[in-house]
Amino acid sequence: MTTAQNTRRILILFAHPSQQRSEVNRPLSRTVRDLPGVTFVDLYHEYPTLEIDVRREQERLRQHDVVLFMFPFYWYSTPAILKEWQDLVLEYGFAYGHHGRELEGKLFLAVVSAGGDASAYSKSGYNHFPVRELMRPLEMTANLCHMRYLPPFFLFAARKAADEGRLKTHIESVTKLIDQLHREPLDLDQLEALPLLNQAFEPEASHD
Repeated sequence: MTTAQNTRRILILFAHPSQQRSEVNRPLSRTVRDLPGVTFVDLYHEYPTLEIDVRREQERLRQHDVVLFMFPFYWYSTPAILKEWQDLVLEYGFAYGHHGRELEGKLFLAVVSAGGDASAYSKSGYNHFPVRELMRPLEMTANLCHMRYLPPFFLFAARKAADEGRLKTHIESVTKLIDQLHREPLDLDQLEALPLLNQAFEPEASHD
């Protein structure tokens, strides 16, 4: 679904279980929630008991062209409410299966903060795998739902980002990403080929 002006509507599903301790995702969320074309949903705020309104969330998906998960990387995965959201909302017959084509052609991506340095996410690093590999479950979910998967956008060493002056750049880069997703006919083939979206929107940054 795109508008007559050929812009995309973006659904941001934000998940952070301890926002009072957040140095990255809280200021980022405050910036992006009011951007043009964005519907911002703070899942922990809307569903503090994790009782997801499935029909409401499915209708939100129908009304948007881009689905963006925004979260801190917890135990090589998403915070619990995002997994609960996937388990309940992405139903057979809606998102996948014989008649499950409601999400077909929509874009999916994730904006993620990680505590470790970029070098820790490599075959020879502390975590043994690149983040693109660790994110395969979300990529396969998008594939199963007939969506177009874009590489994740990662902020590494997130705990040091503010002190090192990288947080402002990160927020600006994510804002640019969302603005271009909303307004511009991006070269999706080129973006899909990247290990991380950072390389398109932070071209001078180092991503090991």
